[in-house]
Amino acid sequence: MPGFLLHLGATVLCAHAGQAQPTVPNPRVTVSGQPTVALPGPWIVAGCTLPPPPAANGPCITAQYVTAATRVTSNGQPLLLLDSQAICAPTGTPLLPVLTQTRVTGI
Repeated sequence: MPGFLLHLGATVLCAHAGQAQPTVPNPRVTVSGQPTVALPGPWIVAGCTLPPPPAANGPCITAQYVTAATRVTSNGQPLLLLDSQAICAPTGTPLLPVLTQTRVTGI
């Protein structure tokens, strides 16, 4: 499915409202003046509210996207889209992109 490209300034949250940020932005392609983000780079999560063991298996610390665009790449790497899927560690929950630029879409 087509979706808007994710970028460095996008609001991406873990399932427990922690703020996620990419560790490797892609400055080669920009949207709305912000670098895009390619698939292989990990994300860091801060402010996750899931309690640590023994109450739960949180908080979310890192995340990794597992799906990305199939037709839009930069430096040979697929770029992330609004509908790309990610998994947080150690909880196994998803990242939720909630706000991104709305000018550039990809497939």
